[in-house]
Amino acid sequence: MKILQIPLLRDNYGYLLVCEKSKQAAIVDPSEADPVLRRIEQEQVTLQAILNTHHHRDHTGGNDGILAQRKAQVYGHKSDSARIPGLTRGIDEGDEIEFGESRGRVLFIPGHTTGHIAYLFDNNLFCGDTLFTAGCGRLFEGTPEQMHTSLKKLMALPDNTKVYCGHEYTESNLRFAMSVEPKNPKLVSRFERVQGLRSRGVSTVPSTLEEEKQTNPFLRWDSKEIQASVKSAKPDARLDPVSVFTAVRKMKDAF
Repeated sequence: MKILQIPLLRDNYGYLLVCEKSKQAAIVDPSEADPVLRRIEQEQVTLQAILNTHHHRDHTGGNDGILAQRKAQVYGHKSDSARIPGLTRGIDEGDEIEFGESRGRVLFIPGHTTGHIAYLFDNNLFCGDTLFTAGCGRLFEGTPEQMHTSLKKLMALPDNTKVYCGHEYTESNLRFAMSVEPKNPKLVSRFERVQGLRSRGVSTVPSTLEEEKQTNPFLRWDSKEIQASVKSAKPDARLDPVSVFTAVRKMKDAF
């Protein structure tokens, strides 16, 4: 399967997934239609599916425009039938997705929204706004407990899993990470590398799950340095995993 990253809006990414043998394709999170339709034409592929990770407009805004030009099944969580434009396939944890000879499975990962899902094709994870490179999504609809559970589920995947998230937020996320864990050498190294990439306009996505475990503050609730940063901000803070995650999320919201 070939993965083509398509820059959309100001800082979104859509992903055109192409089964190279059949030339059938799926698009993940098309926030706008025209760039996606142009890429489909350029690649000379047949669109089979729209794969939405959640209902937010910056991930589904292109659905109607694409459907006006192409016939495709629209996938999203079964709870979002009234919130995802054109939804035809309501799916949930463990369901399988097929187009051409490509096969993936669905992970239910609520927190950012109550109906958020991810798509896993081999070692390629399309996780929308739940897990970002060096960050995680805001809790617009779910609870800290839900988000923590969802992130733990993603952390259980193999370290070589490639993380394809919905936005180019890596540099700003790492700037926050440096404020809560400045002595982490892997984080310092990643921040310097990402700054170099972004200065040249180069995408920083995908990362790997191993890199996220080493440098993403929202996955590092066991870090003593992060726990100390939490205590410094709120001396009476509890240091169990969910409490540390919750505190770090609140610190990022105010950063």
